Amino acid sequence: MSRAVVFAYHNVGVRCLSVLLAHGVDVALVVTHRDNPKENIWFDSVAALAALHGIPTIAPDDPNAPEIIKQIRALQPDFFFSFYYREMLKKALLDIPARGALNMHGSLLPKYRGRVPVNWAIIRGETETGSTLHYMTEKPDNGDIVAQQAVPILPDDTALQVFQKVTVAAEMALNSCLPDLLAGRAQAVKQDLSKGGYFGGRKAEDGVIDWSRSARDIHNLVRAVAPPYPGATTHLMGKTMRILQTLPTKCSASGAPTSFYVKEGKAYAICGQGVLQIVRFEWDGIETSAQAFAAQYGTQNFEFNR
Repeated sequence: MSRAVVFAYHNVGVRCLSVLLAHGVDVALVVTHRDNPKENIWFDSVAALAALHGIPTIAPDDPNAPEIIKQIRALQPDFFFSFYYREMLKKALLDIPARGALNMHGSLLPKYRGRVPVNWAIIRGETETGSTLHYMTEKPDNGDIVAQQAVPILPDDTALQVFQKVTVAAEMALNSCLPDLLAGRAQAVKQDLSKGGYFGGRKAEDGVIDWSRSARDIHNLVRAVAPPYPGATTHLMGKTMRILQTLPTKCSASGAPTSFYVKEGKAYAICGQGVLQIVRFEWDGIETSAQAFAAQYGTQNFEFNR
């Protein structure tokens, strides 16, 4: 029986840990994160799954600390698996497993190496993404690929919807290759890093809308950061507006660019190129309908504040 130490968090961590257990892997330890009270915890708990199966769990601030390395080395694992774990594992840790350390990444590597790959893929208008199981090195997301599974990104998919697909893709990729991996038959393919790029993390302020962009670009941003993510924001009449859902339209602009108006009970925004229907929005912290907004303020064009 192969022994593994698993570094995991989030839904991908839950589903991939479940795959290891289904294949009879001896999971000697799970290393996870404590939930941040300032974060919207909408995803499942790796710690809860580990507890259900009686697996010891730790949540260190630094997995590379000497005492953690000593604890893990004593377990003599064959493999490390990292499933949406948020800290980089350094060489002293990566040298421990006898048969290698593997990571599940939420893109079709070498594309979208780095942070929040699902959100970046949507922002950049991709029509496909997926999950990749690869060997870990000290450099993020550049090791040899063991398995990949692609999923489509539909034109109106939100980041949550795509992430749910990517979670299933991760489960499928791991499940399909794990027997060969455990038996020592898995073939790994070197990445051509010239065919992809590295992307950094995103902050809430990166969701501020630039209305001079095209309707399609803004629609991609809105769906990439839609709840449970922080949402795309703008200002109207001096108050914060959070755009929750949009749809591109074939409407002709009926006013000045970068403005908001209501017509026949529906809200619209005139962009640098094209018009978006604003399907759902919050204004001054309260979700408001187009009809309610028009009843109070009228249907004329209101320019978005810069």
